Amino acid sequence: MRVLFVCTANKLRSPTAEDLFKDFGGLDVLSAGTDTEAPRPLTKELVASADLIFAMEAHHRERIRKKYKQRPADNRIITLHIPDEYERDDPELVALLKARAEPRLHDLCATG
Repeated sequence: MRVLFVCTANKLRSPTAEDLFKDFGGLDVLSAGTDTEAPRPLTKELVASADLIFAMEAHHRERIRKKYKQRPADNRIITLHIPDEYERDDPELVALLKARAEPRLHDLCATG
């Protein structure tokens, strides 16, 4: 099962999430950015291969829904509502990710 975390630049929020959950329950966890200059830009292949996508903000979710036809069902694109105001590995960011994403990851592992 592949999980994808998406933010804009793929430098702070989504890489923090990838690092945090990379060993979670045998899931394949990746991150990407909607900006074409991101270290790992979001591609149709990444979107198509994801079983679950976590978008940091609503505009990321909407971009995925509008731009990529080959994507998970809308209920598998989850908005975390985490604004772009945290540094990488910020303890507050980590706490938000654990509170908002971890329960969904547990559900994904339980249902397969």
